[in-house]
Amino acid sequence: MFEIRELTLLSVILRVVTAIILGGAIGLERGMKNRPAGLRTYMLVCIGSCIVMITNQYIFQIYQSGDPTRMAAQVVSGIGFLGAGTIIVTSHNQIRGLTTAAGLWASACVGIAIGIGFYEVALIGGAAIIVVLTLLHIWDKHMRNKSRSIDIYIELEKGISLGEFLRNAREAEITFSSVQLEHESVGRNGSLSFFATVKSKKRGNHLELMKKIRELNGVLFSESL
Repeated sequence: MFEIRELTLLSVILRVVTAIILGGAIGLERGMKNRPAGLRTYMLVCIGSCIVMITNQYIFQIYQSGDPTRMAAQVVSGIGFLGAGTIIVTSHNQIRGLTTAAGLWASACVGIAIGIGFYEVALIGGAAIIVVLTLLHIWDKHMRNKSRSIDIYIELEKGISLGEFLRNAREAEITFSSVQLEHESVGRNGSLSFFATVKSKKRGNHLELMKKIRELNGVLFSESL
């Protein structure tokens, strides 16, 4: 059995194949959810990080010079530009893509561990990332649905003031804990738009609460965030 931590042709093949498998496993979950970075992107990030560390180890062993951690540091900081490209701000000021960006960064770290031959950390870390992206996503969604508070975006019809809307909501026994107007709160058609946090009397009552809000006089559009 060859030494898997030594830099040989077989160890290089093993590291690259491991990077493909772990990178693909992490990216599969993102790809199934149709995120900006999916299966191939995660694979490439993990493989690229792995190749960087293999090259770093080769330079250090062959030329007996240089810092064996310098290229790894460049990967960790350099992956930021790719992650930033997956983060977008929607028309309603919602931030999307943070989990994908964090996943890319974590995938790069897994690739670095594989590239230097630290298989134990790579396998444990890769499994942990997959658990966070899959099982904890379900738990997070469950907790959000059970929360008493819900953040919503609302657009009012032309001629309906915020004060009038809040009075109507109070009469319908809907309690707003906070209201924040958009930077350009008045649209071209004269509609007023704002963000608000609503507190429900019961846990997991979001659908019923959103229905009551949509039925209020003057509500042109509303959606939960």
